[in-house]
Amino acid sequence: MAVNIDTYRATQNNENFTSGGPMEKDYGNLGSNMNSSINGNTNGNTNGGGYHLDHNMDSDEALKRIRTTGSLSISPELFEKIYLSPQNKVAGELRKTFGNPTPIALVGFLLSLSPLSCILMGWQGAGGSGASDVGVYFFFGGLLMILGAVGEWIVGNTFPFVVFGSFGAFWLSFAGTLTPSFNAYGAFSTTSNPAEGLTVPTFNASFAFFQIFMGVLCLIYMICALRTNIVFVGIFATLVPAFGCLAGAYIHLAKGNATLAVHLQVVAGACTFVTCMLGWWIFFAILLASLDFPFQLPVGDLSHIIKGASEKAKAKDEYSA
Repeated sequence: MAVNIDTYRATQNNENFTSGGPMEKDYGNLGSNMNSSINGNTNGNTNGGGYHLDHNMDSDEALKRIRTTGSLSISPELFEKIYLSPQNKVAGELRKTFGNPTPIALVGFLLSLSPLSCILMGWQGAGGSGASDVGVYFFFGGLLMILGAVGEWIVGNTFPFVVFGSFGAFWLSFAGTLTPSFNAYGAFSTTSNPAEGLTVPTFNASFAFFQIFMGVLCLIYMICALRTNIVFVGIFATLVPAFGCLAGAYIHLAKGNATLAVHLQVVAGACTFVTCMLGWWIFFAILLASLDFPFQLPVGDLSHIIKGASEKAKAKDEYSA
């Protein structure tokens, strides 16, 4: 594989970054990490703690140097786009050792919610409260999001770990509720199949509370996401009314207001459809950034608007000094 590098400086010491510690390689932010002047050093000697790689160096040796010199520092803005979390300090070099778990969790979320949104809106005669896709909820929504959550935990990203873990559990719970052998619906009815309409008032009124508190959880996530980007905030901002409308639909079904319940279900589906469009956008943006594409999708970085407590404390100390 040919590499065209006129001059390259891979910085070994990342301690001047706010987060401290080495971060995942970033080939899309080379401008702030390269030595802009052409250096005639062709033997790979160090200068100022880094390697100078030029066009005379063998391409294999150049790639080896890039991979082993400690990693290029990733900017806070790009870090938040790729990991959906403010840049944080973690021990070791796990982010260089393991792949980014965020996209696989997003795949599980999107491949579960996107078809469910269409079902809730009744497109092409769809219905049954999503029972047709119960396998998808188990293996995409549940399995992939739990795996993604574990990956986020391993690399030290607390916020995505909590978000993905809780939504993985949501999809597993939702799938279990729709599975007749779990008897979630059968305990309230002479039939054990929830796909037959979910018409038992006690079940509907009870299940509505789960939707209500999922909405509360998403509201908390929305507030926390204000330190990441606009698209991620928008995902939770649309999920809050979606869960509220779903809760209202179940409550009105319990009261016998079937027409209003259907309208609320359609509104919930419309909200989650917007959620999915935002999710697909950020998923595409993360993959483009991870592969160092020559173009990037904007996500509306908010890191410069709401400063972290540690950043404010550091700025205060510098001002005092």
